[in-house]
Amino acid sequence: MAKIEVRMPQMGESINEGTLTRWHKKVGDKVAIEEILFEISTDKVDTEIPSPAAGTLVQMMAPEGAVITVNSVVAILDDAAGAVAAVSTPVVTAPAEAPAVVVPSPASAPAVVVPSPASTPAASVARAEGERLLSSPLVRKMAAEHNVDLTQVSGSGESGRIVKNDLLNFMGTQSQVPAPVVAAAAAQAVAPVRTAPAAQMRTTGGAAAGLVDGVRVERVPMTTMRRKIAEHMVMSKHTSPHVTSIIEVDMQKIVDLRAKFKDKFETAHGFKLSFMPFFMAAALEGIKAVPVVNSSVDGDAVLYKKDINLGIAVALDWGLIVPNIKNATERSFVGLARELNNVADRARLKKLSPDDVRGGTFSISNYGGFGTIIGQPIINQPQVAIMGVGAMTKKPVVINDAIAIRTMVYVVLSFDHRVIDGSDSGKFLSTVKNALENWTAPVI
Repeated sequence: MAKIEVRMPQMGESINEGTLTRWHKKVGDKVAIEEILFEISTDKVDTEIPSPAAGTLVQMMAPEGAVITVNSVVAILDDAAGAVAAVSTPVVTAPAEAPAVVVPSPASAPAVVVPSPASTPAASVARAEGERLLSSPLVRKMAAEHNVDLTQVSGSGESGRIVKNDLLNFMGTQSQVPAPVVAAAAAQAVAPVRTAPAAQMRTTGGAAAGLVDGVRVERVPMTTMRRKIAEHMVMSKHTSPHVTSIIEVDMQKIVDLRAKFKDKFETAHGFKLSFMPFFMAAALEGIKAVPVVNSSVDGDAVLYKKDINLGIAVALDWGLIVPNIKNATERSFVGLARELNNVADRARLKKLSPDDVRGGTFSISNYGGFGTIIGQPIINQPQVAIMGVGAMTKKPVVINDAIAIRTMVYVVLSFDHRVIDGSDSGKFLSTVKNALENWTAPVI
């Protein structure tokens, strides 16, 4: 009999954990190779995790709703054990009355997940003396705020990396954070507004409604995806000094070009020609002109990415996700359009894989589709820049000292001022503007 460990996969470059939202199997069930075993939710993707091998599920290492760190063992399979032997194997679960609690850190830091005392902690990896200390900027910030020596904390992440759960568990053990502080933070997270008296409350299918300060309210807990998005956005604003530059672009040539070829394009390729591929192609020209926008920060070094994996924000009914198009510079205009259509469809159908959201190097947010003219998008960490595209509107403009009606759009670049300067953003946006206003590439 061979025991097979099923581990939490790496869901994205900046993702260290995810929430186990659903088990598709129970202990004792036979599992075929590539059969769906459980589902994981992060701020970037909700995905189904297939079994890496055939066998019998003999141990479930975490219950639904548990927060799992990357590379942690989630399940154990036996490739030869029978159902009777499997049922006798103990199952690690957390009591129903001891769920994970979401606790916001001090100084408006991103929310962190603290396992309740009754829950089973992830296995920790001790570091040898002199071994490099691995931790995230958030962990280091929290440690500094609470005067914690990180060399004393065991890490449960990949290669012994210290994740926020490790730090919080250590602080709880060492009484670094007074219990009333933790309790107050937990209460604030559970109830962002003051809870109304019980006599004024009524249950509404998991939510609660009543009066707070004389105002009728309904309290609905965030979904896992929304909570993770919130954490990621707050972390990004704490990590990068955001600056936004704006440029106005005359889109009339693109509008006329699309109108001329959109029917032929759809007939030839089987999907509609949108404006987004034009902005994607223009962004690629901008990246070629200013390579630093396609980088990331690693301590006191800048990592220039040789590949351009273009992330495209896709709005969903239940949140926002940013799948990316790998090696975008190797694709033609039609190839970019086809892959955009492909990933957007799969995002809406929940068919994205972890690889679809892993390794993005530069992102584009098209908030103009909802009528917004100008926005200031937040950088998708660990990237250092994101381009925003507003709504295209007709307006009078001066061309050769004459008034003309043109279709105009505002394109913005939010960038990390640690590594990108105003001159860089100006060059990037000017390149994008020139590519769009003087378009020469074929569209079919």
